[in-house]
Amino acid sequence: MKAERKEENAVVIDVLLMGYMSDQRPVYKREPVVLAVGVDQFKLLELVPKAGADIQIHDRVYIGDAERDKIERVKRRIGYEDLTATAKLELPFVVEQIVHENEQRFVDFFNKSLPITPKFHMLHLLPGIGKKLMWEVIEQREKKPFESFADISGRIKSLPHPARMIVSRVLREIEDPNEKYHVFTLK
Repeated sequence: MKAERKEENAVVIDVLLMGYMSDQRPVYKREPVVLAVGVDQFKLLELVPKAGADIQIHDRVYIGDAERDKIERVKRRIGYEDLTATAKLELPFVVEQIVHENEQRFVDFFNKSLPITPKFHMLHLLPGIGKKLMWEVIEQREKKPFESFADISGRIKSLPHPARMIVSRVLREIEDPNEKYHVFTLK
């Protein structure tokens, strides 16, 4: 079994300075909590901020093994169902932000995706891509690899928003615990 890689950076999707409202302990005994999504594998995480750290929604925080400036520790990995209402609302915006900041990584998916089975291709996992569109993507990338989302949408007119397709797929993988294929996230 492959060792699970740690997230190095995360983007904040909610800050609970007084901890969870469902926590029955007195307020002075509660621990502040930061909910975040990892930048590399889109892991949902519960973080404990350092005392006095100024952390806002959409902030990028370092959570790797070196000295951290805002985060005390990674408390645990959580599921979509563990997110607060605010975190669920912010998640699509943050995933979109991560996809755009790492455009080349996701353009490479269009360039390097492979068949999963003889009749099912990784490209089929993106919403709206059927056989005809899949073959158009494959033919275009064989002529010349895609360089950007704009290049994809410029060369394949029926794919006007490739970044949105990636965001939709990432959200599906995060939200559905029964999703069979995980291309962008870890199960």
